[in-house]
Amino acid sequence: MDTPLLVEHVRRLREGQAIERPMYDFTQHRRLPQTVHLEAKLALIIEGILIFENQALRELMDIKIFVDTDADLRFLRRLQRDIRERRRTVDSVIAQYLLTVRPMHMEFIEPSKRYADVIIPEGGYNEVGIDLVIQKIRSLVPNVAVAR
Repeated sequence: MDTPLLVEHVRRLREGQAIERPMYDFTQHRRLPQTVHLEAKLALIIEGILIFENQALRELMDIKIFVDTDADLRFLRRLQRDIRERRRTVDSVIAQYLLTVRPMHMEFIEPSKRYADVIIPEGGYNEVGIDLVIQKIRSLVPNVAVAR
């Protein structure tokens, strides 16, 4: 994780400058030499489980949304993704979850909810919450289509 670089990139994008976003290989656990060129746009969406941990990054956000999903669904999604995309075994995913993921979630992610402007329970299945967020985005960036 390179939070200082993320903060710098968000600053630059907000100022209308393009960036070269690093690429990461989750199967080999390393940053790749290739980058992705990103041009600044009217709206910038930053997503990730630790984005509210850093005050400098939080201060660059117009609205902070925490999408809350039940632990069992989070685990099942991780299990499916890590087996399918990262070629890991069931046992290795379970071991990592119990040893690292769950304790770190409880220590860092769960407390970061307090920095959110909006908490949407039930993940992507909360139609009312999603509609409210869409309306807020439209108020911040008028004349931009928001896809669902």
